[in-house]
Amino acid sequence: MKKLLFYSAIAVTLFACSPGNNGELVGVIPRPSWYQNTPYGMLYIPAGSYNMGASDQDVPWAHTNRSKTVSVQAFYMDQTEISNNEYRQFVYYVRDSIARRKLAEEFPEEFLMPRYDDEGNELDASEWDLNWSARLKYFDPDSMPLLSEMYLPDHERYYRRKEFDVRKLMFEYYWIDLQAAAKKGRYNIKTNPEDPEHRTLSNPEDPITKDPVGRDLDLGYRNKKGQNNAIRGHTDRSRFIIKEIINVYPDTLCWISDFTYSFNDPMTNMYFWHPAYDEYPVVGVTWVQAKAFCVWRTQLLNFWLESMGEFYVQDFRLPTEAEWEYGARGGLDLSPYPWGGPYIRNARGCFLGNFKPMRGRYMEDGGFHTVKVTSYHPNDFGLYCMAGNVSEWCETAYDESNYEIIHDLNPERRYDALDHDPPAQKRKVIRGGSWKDIAYYLQTGSRSFEYQDSAKSYVGYRCVMTYLGRGGPDQAEEAR
Repeated sequence: MKKLLFYSAIAVTLFACSPGNNGELVGVIPRPSWYQNTPYGMLYIPAGSYNMGASDQDVPWAHTNRSKTVSVQAFYMDQTEISNNEYRQFVYYVRDSIARRKLAEEFPEEFLMPRYDDEGNELDASEWDLNWSARLKYFDPDSMPLLSEMYLPDHERYYRRKEFDVRKLMFEYYWIDLQAAAKKGRYNIKTNPEDPEHRTLSNPEDPITKDPVGRDLDLGYRNKKGQNNAIRGHTDRSRFIIKEIINVYPDTLCWISDFTYSFNDPMTNMYFWHPAYDEYPVVGVTWVQAKAFCVWRTQLLNFWLESMGEFYVQDFRLPTEAEWEYGARGGLDLSPYPWGGPYIRNARGCFLGNFKPMRGRYMEDGGFHTVKVTSYHPNDFGLYCMAGNVSEWCETAYDESNYEIIHDLNPERRYDALDHDPPAQKRKVIRGGSWKDIAYYLQTGSRSFEYQDSAKSYVGYRCVMTYLGRGGPDQAEEAR
């Protein structure tokens, strides 16, 4: 009894000393005020509803885009397609990482930063982080043998035929498979008397069994009534953290491989590295490389925010198909093209996008291949080239029946195909049409696909970021 009174007195004292709540439920205070600033190069796209799908006749009678009313939450979207120069920043980051890792083998004190475990013990040097504040000494006699081939100017590499092996430009990153982590319930695994490792999940004395592909399955906590929360991976969530190693250099040979009996060697040799094409959309990038770019861009922003004392993560990603179409429409719900009306020319007879306007006449619209990412007039959201120039990767997995099964709230269908999956499961949605396509594919409701591991001279992409509900000063009024 004395112990109970003693602990009760301590509890009363603690509650009495707690600041400002007066015994009421007030939440955790203080909490910092936070506003989401518009990322550089992006535009705010307000939340809304629209009729997703065909706004005109289904010319090929494909029946893959039936009209459906859906709602999309607010997000930020790149005003332009990702350009060669922007993607080059990603490539140079990976190149600089390799260079620093090479130099760290010779000068670890200068190019590595120690890491420590949770107990404050210094980790092995192989687990140290790169020191990005250390300057690369391009002309230092000790560094030159390691860096010479990597830092030759592009034009010198080309004319000397001396090139750094771009196959070494590998980007290592991690992502979380939230779709798999969100799955609940129990697997229906039959009992096999001859195999004690495979037992029924309903056995209360056997909480660990195997999933359908033979991996250990942790059924989590079981209370004293024998009830189980049955959340897959409840204890060990590390199985949902996926490691990827991706080569980041675009496929510059796609200009030749995409077109048989066509002379495109100049584009292959010049398009990605020549300054004449800096503001042109990057092409030859697979869906997997585009996703890796989004992860790197996320790291780039969040590391900077962390250095400024901001610890709230903001993620870049590829747009869903519904987000892309909503952005392309620019608030014009039933218009077939991003610029509004049903025509592909303006009142003066000028074409409004970069596509293939006539048979064999690619130049009639002002562009032979691709054009600058800020060409033509933007739509009512301020987004450039949402029709034509290059088709754009979406996050969404392509299926002809998508519109029949997707939800009407932030509609999306995802499937992360593995290397051994059949080609039909590797299809990803591309939207907007390109410089080589006819006008039908420029329509906001037209759908097409490419395989996630293919790189094409007519496919690029742009990034989005989810709006979290509290924007910067330019959206303060809307946030309220």
